[in-house]
Amino acid sequence: MTVLEKLQTRSEASTATLPHSVVDDLAYLRTGIVNLYLYGRPGAPNGSWVLIDTGLPGSAGRIMHAAEEWIGPWARPAAIILTHGHFDHVGALKELLRHWNVPVYAHRLELPFLTGRSSYPPPDPSVGGGAMAALSRLYPRGPIDLGDQVQALPENGTVPGMPGWRWIHTPGHTPGHISLFRDEDRTLIAGDAFVTTKQESATAVLAQRPELHGPPAYFTPDWEAARDSVERLAALEPLRVATGHGPPLEGEAMLRDLHALARNFSRRAVPAEGRYIRQPAVFDENGVVAVPPPVPDRLPRVLLGVGLGLMLTGMLSRRQHRSR
Repeated sequence: MTVLEKLQTRSEASTATLPHSVVDDLAYLRTGIVNLYLYGRPGAPNGSWVLIDTGLPGSAGRIMHAAEEWIGPWARPAAIILTHGHFDHVGALKELLRHWNVPVYAHRLELPFLTGRSSYPPPDPSVGGGAMAALSRLYPRGPIDLGDQVQALPENGTVPGMPGWRWIHTPGHTPGHISLFRDEDRTLIAGDAFVTTKQESATAVLAQRPELHGPPAYFTPDWEAARDSVERLAALEPLRVATGHGPPLEGEAMLRDLHALARNFSRRAVPAEGRYIRQPAVFDENGVVAVPPPVPDRLPRVLLGVGLGLMLTGMLSRRQHRSR
């Protein structure tokens, strides 16, 4: 079992199987290290609710069970909306589509990563200073290929199956990242544009400490765009925020902190050094065009030093044993 799988298992052991309510018609389910959302009122007719993101691989059974508990035993969505295509947000997607066969929607700039045309840029494990960041060198970066089951979101900003909501382009974490906003009650589904736990830290992920942070640093290849996206979302004055990582938050204290994050984004969110700090990855309609060179990765050298140290200790121990 990998370290990531162990973390997921420990995290799910403390997570209820049932979805938790955000508002009357929106619930969230935490699958390991990531959240997904179900839009629709309990008891809604079949095909009249929407799933937003699909969690980690192996989560399909839990997601379908959660949908049955929240909506009803007949639960089948009208559509699946993706905030973006990172592995922890599309992990159960193909299995769910085998059961449901419903349309999937994403931003047009996200489609290359969902139709087999391009992998995401390499992660930057040097940023964030935590185990989740260090492990990012092992995370899948795609692409997956959904073929014609995925299509671009409507250009007019409407969200299929979600009347009253609009999608907002919030790039930075990925080129086609979106957030969803409902003006009526100022509810924001932010995806990973910002998050409510320190996602780079395994300890924080397990504890789910509620605190606002920028997007997960190890998978963010354009920090200027990420800052602009947080500023755009803060300007909406949301009353509650539901993010891809960490618990939903609401109230005046949350809003003050969101504005503070937007004002001080360079200090609070942007790492001091890293692969994408001074030069972003470049994208077009077909995916990744160029990435800056990698920064020195100290972990392999550290592991080599530890290994050599253990080997030397073993050799000295054997020599001492023979000399007795």
